[in-house]
Amino acid sequence: MFLGLDFGTSSVKGLLIDENQSVIGAASAALTVDRPHLSWSEQAPDDWWAASLDVLDDLAAHHPSEMAAVKAIGLSGQMHGATLLGADDRPLRPCILWNDTRSATQCGELEAREPQFLTLGGNRVMPGFTAPKLQWVRENEPGIFEQISKVLLPKDYIRLKLTGDHVSDMSDSAGTLWLDVAKREWSAPLLAATGLDRNQMPRLVEGSEASGEVRTDLCQRYGWAKSPVVAGGAGDNAASACGIGALPSGAGFVSLGTSGVVFVATERFQPNTKSAVHAFCHAVPNTWHQMGVILSAADSLNWLARLLGAEPTEMVKALGAIKSPSQVAFLPYLGGERTPHNDAEIRGSFAGLSHTAGQIDLTQAVLEGVAFALRDCLGALTSAGSTVAGLTAVGGGSRSDVWLQALATILKVPIFRPSEGDFGASLGAARLAMAAESGSTNGIFSAPPTSRTFEPEVTQVAAYDEAYHRWRALYPALKQVGY
Repeated sequence: MFLGLDFGTSSVKGLLIDENQSVIGAASAALTVDRPHLSWSEQAPDDWWAASLDVLDDLAAHHPSEMAAVKAIGLSGQMHGATLLGADDRPLRPCILWNDTRSATQCGELEAREPQFLTLGGNRVMPGFTAPKLQWVRENEPGIFEQISKVLLPKDYIRLKLTGDHVSDMSDSAGTLWLDVAKREWSAPLLAATGLDRNQMPRLVEGSEASGEVRTDLCQRYGWAKSPVVAGGAGDNAASACGIGALPSGAGFVSLGTSGVVFVATERFQPNTKSAVHAFCHAVPNTWHQMGVILSAADSLNWLARLLGAEPTEMVKALGAIKSPSQVAFLPYLGGERTPHNDAEIRGSFAGLSHTAGQIDLTQAVLEGVAFALRDCLGALTSAGSTVAGLTAVGGGSRSDVWLQALATILKVPIFRPSEGDFGASLGAARLAMAAESGSTNGIFSAPPTSRTFEPEVTQVAAYDEAYHRWRALYPALKQVGY
């Protein structure tokens, strides 16, 4: 048996699979986000651990014999979070999360001071990344900064609680901006730019390698006669890629979760900092990936639903089949944007509203606006050398036929929906556990069967091209007048 644990922003999920990768059981526990100030987003690391124990306890209660047979555990988690530990391994403050934008000022200063963030680090310095968060702490909470013994990413704090070891993997660590991404090792000059050194960083392993073993007291709690191996694991998007088999060069996925992602695997390090592409290590050796990221995908639809007092699924169902682009345009920049703008200050907007505009018009505009933003991401990846023949859809939004059809037409590539099953980050983490226990990746990371392929609607492509180019003109116009 193998266990995958995925530590998201809103929940911890556990997936128990057998040697054939058949799902034996699943469990989850909810998490909340604290926003004590504008642009802040934090969580208490010990809340992650409490939720993790709830998930493990749930699985053990419902599948006791299978849980007792677990050989290895894989970890996946939300990226970029700054988890600051003192010498006693206790958190010094709440974790500053990936969607926290308080460090916008520090980003420009770090890029100017250390240009190698763009070359060795391979990415623009953005508020979402870990390095500028630490610079913010250095400048605004110097007493805490002086006490930092280790900086961990969220899933690696759980690893510490499981094994007692300070370890991270390449894919997640690439999102700190302290990694030499091509060499897959910590960079002394990038760390020095934020007043840190390698002693404050965890040991690095590949995601498919063993990072340690579960502590004795936890083995007793869950009936593990032999300590399960804990795999290096991966950041959430690389783990999702492992779950849907996106490891060969050119394979990729589009995620319609809280945020939106276009992910493509590459055989070498291919940065494109001009368009704010994320160029990271993949979860397996000698493999990298590119990502375009938007901060509000399904979150945009959820926001509109809250505003209108409606249910997101019912709003989308009311649309029926989309026959032409909406006359209303929506920019999904509710909390700033990453690819391609790298703009923490921009905010969302509707354009083209009239007296007749109603819920259906706004809903369609939101779906299309998110798809247009993902087209921006795909364009940034292809300009960096990626070739994409099709994308597998993951995330909650992938359950919507209407959204996937619009996405296929707007991106002008086929979109594949996997057959029923969990092919997300928790499965990717469990697969990485299998690799770590066996010492091999052979035959583990296969692609799931496709239940439906959404081809671009040829009769709508030209109209959506025109709508996309109108939509693209909105961002610079809004910036010019200060929105």
